[in-house]
Amino acid sequence: MTRNVGGLDRVARIVLGLALLAGYAFNSDGAYSWLYLLGIVPLATGVIGWCPPYSLFGINTCSIRK
Repeated sequence: MTRNVGGLDRVARIVLGLALLAGYAFNSDGAYSWLYLLGIVPLATGVIGWCPPYSLFGINTCSIRK
């Protein structure tokens, strides 16, 4: 697994994931509150730095250091 998520993309994923999980924490008894748990996906891909669909389509937002 080589990193394919970098910089701003990574920060945006972490912020989005945390925001969705916070939404679940504050509204856990709503009808569709379980959808907030989908925030785990962008949070995990942001922390790990690897996104499976990016690999599948050949997208890379991570800058290469030489």
